[in-house]
Formats: sequence, C-alpha cells, structure tokens
Amino acid sequence: MKTYETLSEAVNDLVQRGYGYNFNMKRDCIWCLENGIDLQPEEFEIDEIHRFEGMTDPGDENILFAISSAQYNLKGTLVNAFGVYADTTSAELIAKLNKRR
Repeated sequence: MKTYETLSEAVNDLVQRGYGYNFNMKRDCIWCLENGIDLQPEEFEIDEIHRFEGMTDPGDENILFAISSAQYNLKGTLVNAFGVYADTTSAELIAKLNKRR
C-alpha cells in the first residue's frame, strides 16, 4: 500500500484512482454526499486505511478510509478523527471501520 506525507496528498491520489465520492458517518451507516445514498456496513468494503498526525499537535490525528461499494458502483473517501466516534454511532459501523486497522 502506498504511503503519503499529508492527508491532502492521499485524498488527491485516491481521487485520481477513482475514489471520487465523499462519505460522511451517520449513526448506523455512511452517507454519500453527492448522491444521498446511505451505505450499511454490509454494503461497502474498506480498501485502504491511512493515518495522519497533526503537524503541530501529535494528538491531532485523522484517519482516511478508501471505500468501495460494488452494489452501488461507488468509490470514495471518508475522513474522520482517529479513534473518535460520536456516541450515537452504531457498534456495527464502528466494528466495520475498525476491522481493517
């Protein structure tokens, strides 16, 4: 797997490789911003995971997921704070996102 110096470098490369959609977390799924599709944990795969520490604060960490869904023919990215999930996020979704770490 390729390594990146910065989050923006990784996102740009993934977009060039076809991961053009933006995903956001909801309580029990991820949501595709561009087309409004909700993906349940069984409807997507995590293809790559990349972690980044903040330049000035090592505690400021982000995680980038490269996600694909064969069912919906989607490939995109999800950026989230590493290790920090909303209290309302389902255990199933957290387990899916933690699975490949």
